[in-house]
Amino acid sequence: MKFRPKLNPSIAPSKSRNFQNHNLIYLKDYVSASEKQQIFDYLKRLTPIWENRFSASNPPPENEPNRQLLRPVYWLGNWQFACLDYYHPPKGMYNRCVKAEPYPAVLEKIIKKVESLIKENFDERDIPNDWHLNTCLINYYGYKTEVLPDGSTKNIDTARVGEHKDFEPGPIASISFGEKALFQFVKSAGKSSASEVILQQWLEDGSLQMFGGEKFKKQLFHRVQRVEEKGQPFQDLNTTFFETRRVNFTFRYVPRDHVTTLSRLPGALREDIAPYVLELATKSLFWKSELG
Repeated sequence: MKFRPKLNPSIAPSKSRNFQNHNLIYLKDYVSASEKQQIFDYLKRLTPIWENRFSASNPPPENEPNRQLLRPVYWLGNWQFACLDYYHPPKGMYNRCVKAEPYPAVLEKIIKKVESLIKENFDERDIPNDWHLNTCLINYYGYKTEVLPDGSTKNIDTARVGEHKDFEPGPIASISFGEKALFQFVKSAGKSSASEVILQQWLEDGSLQMFGGEKFKKQLFHRVQRVEEKGQPFQDLNTTFFETRRVNFTFRYVPRDHVTTLSRLPGALREDIAPYVLELATKSLFWKSELG
């Protein structure tokens, strides 16, 4: 596969196009029309859920209320429930990732090709032993419907993600569908001032983005600044109180020893996620079987 010449990482690409940087690759139109249709058909069978960020075992900071995530989500491979505080080595490795249903065949096929691309093009020192993209977060971006006290409703645009880092080891990959999103790598300035944008890229429908290494994975933060709204929203997705205009699949690696089953999760943590598991089990045969 041929790529365009490498770019200066301090330059933000002004147009969506294939490009390669050190440990950063973006490919337009990576997902074929046939694969896209299979993925859409699969999405229609999923019922994403709304999660709260905190729980009894992981309470919010003092004087702060619990809060709902900005969007409904679904996880494959393993589920990182928000209230379990996500995966964050070296201290937050255990009892954060609960075994979830496997990838559908179309995603298995795509991810095998993506893993090969990463191994061929990324610095091998940045790829852990036994690395493979075994966990996937499906994020739904769009408008959240809020019910007002008088019974009327209003739509709130929640199609963004604040600056953060993904702490799972090794490179990560994402594929995007629907409206394009402005994805930025930033040097964080904390709460004191605006962060500095180092590189930005529009992630388009059917595109693939892969990044890792010291600069893009460990040093810089990344965020979704906004999502366009020029086309039609997705139809027939099982989202409640939500209008979806972009869906993103983010693939990461969690070592097998750090993934637990629901039955082996400590009792207090099982209680924390019980409402979510019960909700999932009403639509998913996998989660129904996990309940025994």
